[in-house]
Amino acid sequence: MAAEPALERTRLTRTPAQGAAEARDPPLRIGLSARILHPEAAATLGFRDKTLQYLETSVAHWIMSHGALVLMVPTLEAGASLRRASVSLRDYVEALDGLVLQGGADLSPESYGETPRRAEWRGDRVRDLYEIDLLWEFVIHRKPVLGICRGAQLINVAFNGTLHQDIGTEVPGAATHVDRAAYDTLHHDVDFDPDSFLARLYGARRARVNSIHHQAVKRLGNGLVVEARSSPDGVVEAIRWTGGSFVIGLQWHPEFHPSLGEDFLDSGPIMAEFLGAARRRKLGLAEAAGG
Repeated sequence: MAAEPALERTRLTRTPAQGAAEARDPPLRIGLSARILHPEAAATLGFRDKTLQYLETSVAHWIMSHGALVLMVPTLEAGASLRRASVSLRDYVEALDGLVLQGGADLSPESYGETPRRAEWRGDRVRDLYEIDLLWEFVIHRKPVLGICRGAQLINVAFNGTLHQDIGTEVPGAATHVDRAAYDTLHHDVDFDPDSFLARLYGARRARVNSIHHQAVKRLGNGLVVEARSSPDGVVEAIRWTGGSFVIGLQWHPEFHPSLGEDFLDSGPIMAEFLGAARRRKLGLAEAAGG
């Protein structure tokens, strides 16, 4: 009877390329603020008396496509109020390298000292409080923040600015900035301020962006400057903090631009700048710890 062939034991070995990959610096960890579905809306999906928190895939993939990890930061929320828990927002900030404030529901006018002029403009006060806390923790730790659409408006309000509750009724002669049917394909041009960060970054004065918002910056927050305005109506489309860390807000959705064609502003440079700021801050912290 012939002997059975001996089983061959597989040896795991690392190629030079694999070894180099393992030796590289770990990817940056970017926090993404949560969108919130409160119980009334969640109930329509079968989640009775539950709150759902989620992220939009395009923004997560946009960040990931630049080699960073994305971690959604859940709220510390119970019912209609915020509570402090054994795990705090500060713990998240210390574990992360940067923050992206994603788009979503309106800000509540109550967050900038006004009363909603219409019921449908009452916004999400719970999310406002959560994101303002989160933003300031990153600012205190001098870690970069990028705000998108609602996120740009949140930055302005956090720095004591105000918003137009509705562009169409508050800004005479304004262009259309939101169209539910067109959604992300609705677009307009923006003009960069000649001395702005964005003008230097792109080497241009004008660019095409999408437009999915009916609120906008009204009174500029403390320490903020306007980076871009829509053409031709002058609505604020980008803001930047002039303080000690990278904080910038874009009224458009750069994460949608890659699928909209070459006519739209390239979303790569702004993400590269944001991640570069995160990497420099991380390196600085590491050097300080080693010193």
